[in-house]
Amino acid sequence: MDRTCSKCGLQFEVEPGFFFGAMYVSYAFSVGIFLAITFILYNLFGDPELWVYITTVVVTSALLYPLIFRYSRIIFLYVFGGIKYRPELSS
Repeated sequence: MDRTCSKCGLQFEVEPGFFFGAMYVSYAFSVGIFLAITFILYNLFGDPELWVYITTVVVTSALLYPLIFRYSRIIFLYVFGGIKYRPELSS
């Protein structure tokens, strides 16, 4: 992640350790993935064995981890960092 925005010069690292709170957002994403996969497997595939649940959750989480990492930081920055989206700077 860059230290500053190339468009507006915003400093992303508000204070040392600021993004430790993004771990909570990442945890919420992981719980959501777990619940969604459990619901889908139980209802659409007739409650498969435990190893199917574990394997599916682990593989899906591993594949989605780069997105979870990025978006948990973005969401945390917008919610707790006081950042406002300004569409005129996005082009």
